[in-house]
Amino acid sequence: MKRERNGAEAPGIREGMGLFERYLSLWVALAIVAGVALGQLAPAVPAMLSRFEYAQVSIPVAILIWAMIFPMMVQIDFSSILGVRRQPKGLVITTAVNWLIKPFTMFAIAWLFLMVVFAPLIPADLAREYLAGAILLGAAPCTAMVFVWSYLTRGDPAYTLVQVAVNDLILLVAFAPIVVFLLGISDITVPWDTVALSVVLYIVIPLAAGYLTRVTLIRRRGIEWFDNVFMPRIGAVTPAGLILTLVLLFAFQGEVILASPLHIVLIAIPLSVQTFLVFLIAYGWAWGWRVPHSVAAPGAMIGASNFFELAVAAAIALFGLQSGAALATVVGVLVEVPLMLALVKIANRTRHRFPAAEEARG
Repeated sequence: MKRERNGAEAPGIREGMGLFERYLSLWVALAIVAGVALGQLAPAVPAMLSRFEYAQVSIPVAILIWAMIFPMMVQIDFSSILGVRRQPKGLVITTAVNWLIKPFTMFAIAWLFLMVVFAPLIPADLAREYLAGAILLGAAPCTAMVFVWSYLTRGDPAYTLVQVAVNDLILLVAFAPIVVFLLGISDITVPWDTVALSVVLYIVIPLAAGYLTRVTLIRRRGIEWFDNVFMPRIGAVTPAGLILTLVLLFAFQGEVILASPLHIVLIAIPLSVQTFLVFLIAYGWAWGWRVPHSVAAPGAMIGASNFFELAVAAAIALFGLQSGAALATVVGVLVEVPLMLALVKIANRTRHRFPAAEEARG
């Protein structure tokens, strides 16, 4: 077991991650292969599923997306927000970076690479769709995998929950205006009612259902049963929903992938630059403000990673399964885990530069 300079045991980079989280990039890559193969070998399957739509919303995809998001929403304890008084600086940093900085740096970086640097390699209309997908990723800070990153950096789990809960509440009111604004200045027209519908379908309904389920089950069965029995039982629902959604998505995206595999790499470059930039902004700010490492590390991870399930859902709802926007959000899923593991290593190696929680309070 590795030890830090202060003698405390540091968790291994992959310790505490389940099989799905540990090899998420591999599962996404396999879903790409399976989806492309399905679209090429059995095109009748995606064609049949595409007929089940209501108000331009794919019903099979909506069901799968709810399956992805609900288990994350049900674990959020909004009463934990009262704990913000313990470290108000950490919440200020997380909130400011996630909502006043991250969406706009994502837009600027993605626009620079996709619309300027890679202009000779990507048709303008398709580049604009990729930009839309990047915008959706940038407007959705992480709400689930951050608990894994927090554990791997020995973050304060209670405070991480506070940060996530506050971000979820802000997400309800800030996601749609930010997305519409940034898409608008990108010359990508999306009706407000379409964005509002996606927010209701993929944020409001799962969040309300998760809250009511959590409160009801804890009241009837107790918190121990909820944490130790119910949550493990539904733990496999999110990965199954994500993988099936990606298979279906790539069944529709097969022609694009086969025609332009280089585009996957080109999309990944600005997303990677954005991930490291946002982490360094939040982490450096926390260091300057003498925020303890147990709060600083997970706070920086929330902004660096994305609520990719929501981004995928919104891209499909707004632009369709076969859109470049949907493809860009899935590339975000593909690159996130390796990048975040690299940031975990950076955070663990620089822990000694931050004050202990007791020093920070003093």
